Amino acid sequence: MNTLKTTRGLLIDLDGTLYHGKHMIPGADILIRTLQSREIPYLFVTNNSSKTPEMVAAHLNEMGVPADKEKVCTSSLAAARYIAEESPGARVAMLGEDGLRQALIEEGLKLVDDAPEFVVQGIDRSFTYDTLAQAVRWIREGARSVLTNPDLLLPSDHGLVPGAGSLGAAIEAASGVKPVIIGKPSSHLMKYATDRLQLSPTEATVIGDNMRTDIAAGAAAGCQTILVLTGLTTESNLQMHVDAAGISPDIICRDLTELTQLLCP
Repeated sequence: MNTLKTTRGLLIDLDGTLYHGKHMIPGADILIRTLQSREIPYLFVTNNSSKTPEMVAAHLNEMGVPADKEKVCTSSLAAARYIAEESPGARVAMLGEDGLRQALIEEGLKLVDDAPEFVVQGIDRSFTYDTLAQAVRWIREGARSVLTNPDLLLPSDHGLVPGAGSLGAAIEAASGVKPVIIGKPSSHLMKYATDRLQLSPTEATVIGDNMRTDIAAGAAAGCQTILVLTGLTTESNLQMHVDAAGISPDIICRDLTELTQLLCP
């Protein structure tokens, strides 16, 4: 495996990398405190579109991982920025939750219930057939379709449940229009995060547990990638996930202790 190249900033995945649900993965707190003490720039980068940065930071702090909202990059923030850059002040129909709503408003976009220029969709637990029908009608009439993240399934207290990508698949099938995908494995979210750090993607390193989202997104953006075997990808299924993703990580770490030693020798 390749050795660590000089990096000027880290883009760190959350679920499966620093925690599982409500439980911190061993060493996550030490990793972040060490990065802080060494003054190594980093951001938490998540496909989660439902939570605001404040909510994400609060969840981390509750588990003992130090965090503040300024360190959080969500797919909702990146989606809102994408739309605002494409069309400042655009009329946007939103299918989503608090995290997406706040992000769109903060970018100066106008949330509407008719004649939108964009339809942006994230996870939406109040999604109905009427919601689907209306979104499809808007898109077929010319509104641009934006999907915060393509995750088909989400972990929950009751097992895996449909994610934003499952809802997006229904909208795409009925409208015949492929959405612009913002979250991992798309490079849009990584570009948004590196812009936040004022770095080029080649100066940043992506850290995550999922070959098909975290590592694929990092590779697509041109970042160095580090796979940690703390979540979805393990030593036993590593080759299967590498084969499925069609790429290899630059570096593999068995756990967060090994990662911390690599980044901060």
